[in-house]
Amino acid sequence: MKKFVILADGTCDLSEAFQTQYDVRVLPGHITLPDKTEIPAFLKWEIYTKDGFYADLKKDPNGFTTAPPNTAEFANAMEEIVRDGTELLVMTISGGISGAYQFAYTARKQVLEKYPAAKICCVDSLRFGPGFGLMAIWAAKLRDEGKSMEEVAAWLEENKNRFHQAGWLDDLSFVAKKGRLTNAKAFFGTLAGVKPIGEFDYNGLTTVIGKAKGAKQAYEVLLSYIEQTGEKLSEQIVFIAQTNRLPQAEKFRDLIRERFHPKEIYINDVFPSCGINIGPGLMAAYYMGKPISRDLSEEKAIIEQALSKG
Repeated sequence: MKKFVILADGTCDLSEAFQTQYDVRVLPGHITLPDKTEIPAFLKWEIYTKDGFYADLKKDPNGFTTAPPNTAEFANAMEEIVRDGTELLVMTISGGISGAYQFAYTARKQVLEKYPAAKICCVDSLRFGPGFGLMAIWAAKLRDEGKSMEEVAAWLEENKNRFHQAGWLDDLSFVAKKGRLTNAKAFFGTLAGVKPIGEFDYNGLTTVIGKAKGAKQAYEVLLSYIEQTGEKLSEQIVFIAQTNRLPQAEKFRDLIRERFHPKEIYINDVFPSCGINIGPGLMAAYYMGKPISRDLSEEKAIIEQALSKG
């Protein structure tokens, strides 16, 4: 079976090493800097150091903006791949927070007008950042197992709601302002010493499902949450994302490794395309597990039970 190409937009936060390891191509979006210079989004720390970027972002959170690849950019990338008959699976950031999926789908229609025999599937990940990147890696692994493009696309559609986020964000202002958080107003003004715990919802946004009192309780609650929502963690790749919270991410990684023994566990940077909209202070694990309930009632109950023990 001919191997198909996986193309993900740059919000997947897959480093160059992961792109090479899993043969995932990335189409970058755009970043506008505080001086109004527009540059392609990057997935390696060259223009900025990681610490320098998040320090500047904290000083001027409104000075940085992002934009996804536009329709023409998606179309050009697609045409380059499919013109020789190669099949293409395109994955985008959640349509709930970006127009990337619509741009990709429109580009697909344009390319098919020129190459009617081309095979192109577009999948809205309903995720962003390392959660999206982990989904792309699962797609690559299924491809390596011999699954067809159509089979992988169908699997993603069926299972996208099983990709979990379990972590906290010290400062909700970034995600709230950028439209990445639901019910944000209810949590402001009560965050001193509190770790808001977030999970993905059905629209691809992050919803706060509980609030732990300090890091110690938050780690305990999150481990309990992963235990009850994860599946076959010993056979999985687990990502730990962090935005300028490396010591906390390292501790969380060690706790997860000791308790669940995942097949692989990596600490992932969150690069500017997502970092600008998340801000400093994220520390979260991403993994596959049970389907997330439509109203997050089951997940909130798990967190409430764990908090009551602390």
